[in-house]
Amino acid sequence: MLDESAREFLKKPLIARLAVNGPDGYPHVVPLWFILDGEDVVMISVEQTAKIRYLRADGRAAVVIGGDPGDGAGYLIKGDVTITEDDGTWTRTITFHYEDPEQAARDVEAWSDLDMRVLRLKPVKVLKVS
Repeated sequence: MLDESAREFLKKPLIARLAVNGPDGYPHVVPLWFILDGEDVVMISVEQTAKIRYLRADGRAAVVIGGDPGDGAGYLIKGDVTITEDDGTWTRTITFHYEDPEQAARDVEAWSDLDMRVLRLKPVKVLKVS
């Protein structure tokens, strides 16, 4: 689903804006760090958040990545999200993708007691947006 130019663009440490369906019928949109794993967009979150609650009720979601000044364009990726426990691997991988090693190590340690979850969005549709 992701062509080579999309993959190259999505390797950058950009912010994903995750949109999930809220119980009031309005979108619930939050910024998250992400990383690609094959075709999947992988994000992390603490279990005790609204986005996790909403995704457990309705796993359909979308992310918009890019579109900021200087990006040239971005991508809208729609798909289904699965939620699994994180053994620390994804928290570490994603944090080190975004932060310098010293800060990342401090944050991973600080977050080690949190109930972290992995959000894996499996794309069903990818659109380039500008």
